[in-house]
Amino acid sequence: MNKKYIIIILVCIVISLISGIITKDLLIGGTILATGLLCAYFASEGKRVNYILGLINYILIGYVSFKNNLFGIFFFYMFIFAPLQIHGYISWKKNLDNNKNVKVREFNLKNSIIITLSCIICSFILGYLLSLIPGQRLAIMDASSNCINLCGVILMILRFKESWWLWLVNNVVDLTIWIITVINKGNNAVMMLLVSIGYLLINIYGIIKWSIDAKNNKIELSGMVPKSS
Repeated sequence: MNKKYIIIILVCIVISLISGIITKDLLIGGTILATGLLCAYFASEGKRVNYILGLINYILIGYVSFKNNLFGIFFFYMFIFAPLQIHGYISWKKNLDNNKNVKVREFNLKNSIIITLSCIICSFILGYLLSLIPGQRLAIMDASSNCINLCGVILMILRFKESWWLWLVNNVVDLTIWIITVINKGNNAVMMLLVSIGYLLINIYGIIKWSIDAKNNKIELSGMVPKSS
């Protein structure tokens, strides 16, 4: 294994252990933080192992969300995002380069507009439906987080670099949700806030890394096109 990956894994585990001990949420919270950080990092590196880590992470986040009456997050993470991790692992296997990294793609302005409008419309529809559930908290933000995240997960499976921009927006929504939940002294909320902060940093790295990879892939493909005589 690459020495850089070993160092990253050890750093994430140590951070998770320390955070878990401080917040008294070592088992569930510590595991969520470790798998979340490592999942996001290996996704930014284009490594398929991110989907295995993501499967564990989504199931645990779904459990915590259920305990905090965030039923939209619970449903999406348990019954949509978790199964999509399996699909993503299989899909990426068919699109790897010589270094076993996934081949990055990018799309045009038309696709960007469609994705943006879809997220906004679906967020309001889902937000309304969630508001009908007794005990549901932060319905619109809950819905927005899930709709944006779902688009990001799908784009990631399809290897589009724009998935990182969607997750950056989603991360801001998640930070807001968990800050409010921490203020209200929700279950496992402090650790979830730390997870969101970690995601924010890795999201920024992912945007930079995948933008460079997409540019290099475009140059490589251009070089393969035979020049006309």
